[in-house]
Amino acid sequence: MARTTKPLTNTEVKQAKPKEKVYTLSDGGGLQLRVKPNGSKLWLFDYKRPFTKKRTCLSFGSYPALSLADARNKRKECKELLAKEVDPKEYRDEQSKLNELKHNNTLENIAAKWLETKKSKVSENHAIDTWRSLEIHIFPKLGKLPIHKITAVKAIEVIEPIAAKGSLETVKRLCQRLNEVMVYSVNTGLIQHNPLTGIKTAFNTPVKQNLPTLKPEELPVLMMALATASIKITTRCLIEWQLHTMVRPSEASGARWEEIDFDNALWNIPAERMKRKKPHTVPLTEQSLILLDVMKDISHNSEFIFPSDRDIRKPTNSQTANTALKRMGFHNKLVAHGLRSLASTTLNEQGFDPDVIEASLAHTGKNEVRNAYNRAKYIKRRIPVMAWWSEYIDKAATGNMSLTGRKALKLIKGQ
Repeated sequence: MARTTKPLTNTEVKQAKPKEKVYTLSDGGGLQLRVKPNGSKLWLFDYKRPFTKKRTCLSFGSYPALSLADARNKRKECKELLAKEVDPKEYRDEQSKLNELKHNNTLENIAAKWLETKKSKVSENHAIDTWRSLEIHIFPKLGKLPIHKITAVKAIEVIEPIAAKGSLETVKRLCQRLNEVMVYSVNTGLIQHNPLTGIKTAFNTPVKQNLPTLKPEELPVLMMALATASIKITTRCLIEWQLHTMVRPSEASGARWEEIDFDNALWNIPAERMKRKKPHTVPLTEQSLILLDVMKDISHNSEFIFPSDRDIRKPTNSQTANTALKRMGFHNKLVAHGLRSLASTTLNEQGFDPDVIEASLAHTGKNEVRNAYNRAKYIKRRIPVMAWWSEYIDKAATGNMSLTGRKALKLIKGQ
């Protein structure tokens, strides 16, 4: 007949005194209280491991921190695992590792991994701006929090002060970026669902505003301001270069000499520097080539056409043109990106083919095959469009108020 172990009582556990040697009190079902000579008491679970059938002990914790009732609950959990052929010790170790991983997977760490994958789809400046916005607004309060502890309530509490200031565009971007981080976390198995799906509905939607730009008839005002402004020649060249080539501010400021094909008068911008991550070729007009000629004397020792003042190994900041335009009196009237709108409006008003204009602005659709076909198809058709646009700029500058107005002088020198 099997021996029956009498369950322990709370009084027996409490009054168990230390002896010269370690001894155990059994509660039955594998649960034991180990009493050491120093008086410490430890709950143990004695069991046979599945498959190997070797006997081992699993520590539950010490008494009185873990009561008799708590120890019995842990015994019950272990027996349920054993009934499923699961080793309680291995299970606990796995859970411990998972919990450790969860707590190491902070929002800041996961956001960094997410951004690494996103960098292949956005420009370098966009990636920098994305990280900076999270550093300023999100990480100070939520950055060290494990990803599985991020909730809608916590995120909204952090973003609410920004919304209160009226910075609704910033709020919109933060909600979008946090959601992307959470979707990344779901897709990589770190969390089961995205808790921030609807947080944008907690805030007002920003009113869409077009970027400030000038009307075509106001171009002479800009050219006059450029001619008389107290700005560095590199900055002036950069603004005129962006105006003539119709590219985005970051694409202009990051231009490299190696991207210029002087033999064919083309500027080949690699995919990684473009917003849509698609390569873009700009036919260079005579005026654009003159701007490069001006910059050769300044930046021939740099890989960048428009190098930074402080370090020629780096390009000038993409916000340089914006800062200059503000100082020139165009605050809330014109931003660097608005130069593209100015070109687009002018060319469309002149009746040029809209598809050719869109190709010139590097606007692409979702059809990759069609995009590649259009790039090849429109490159020759864009040459006269770009030439017309450069001539239009020169006329707006009355011939001598732009850097490219020196082309006659250049031709004389070359004779």
